[in-house]
Amino acid sequence: MAHVEGRNAPESGTGAVRKAATVLGIVFLLVGVAGFIPGITTDYDTMRFAGHESEAQLLGVFKVSVLHNIVHLAFGVLGLAMARSVKTARAYLIGGGIVYLVLWIYGLVIDKSSAANFVPLNTADDWLHFGLGVGMVALGLLLGPRRAKTA
Repeated sequence: MAHVEGRNAPESGTGAVRKAATVLGIVFLLVGVAGFIPGITTDYDTMRFAGHESEAQLLGVFKVSVLHNIVHLAFGVLGLAMARSVKTARAYLIGGGIVYLVLWIYGLVIDKSSAANFVPLNTADDWLHFGLGVGMVALGLLLGPRRAKTA
């Protein structure tokens, strides 16, 4: 029986990339849900749909809005859907990581009190996005399929 990459791939290499995308998808779903729970999200009553006026903070640290929470939920669903194959899981990790690195740069250059801060973002969000971006790209590259060495 021939080895088929994808769902039943061994954990070394190809299966690990699918597992990483699955775990991240679940984490993003949990974060998205947590953003709607008073207590886990402080200043919940100040939450807005979008914009820098939202003062709600997940865990009292990361600024959130309804839009921000919806993005986390969508990113989680996308991660679970793309974890179904090695190719799409790798694309989720690398592509998502690039998106987060772009978001990190965006957060660094915008005026946090301007309308450009529509997500909204704060400094803690910026550095979390940096870590997520680097981590996701690294996982996608390091856990992806490896080519056999030629002798």
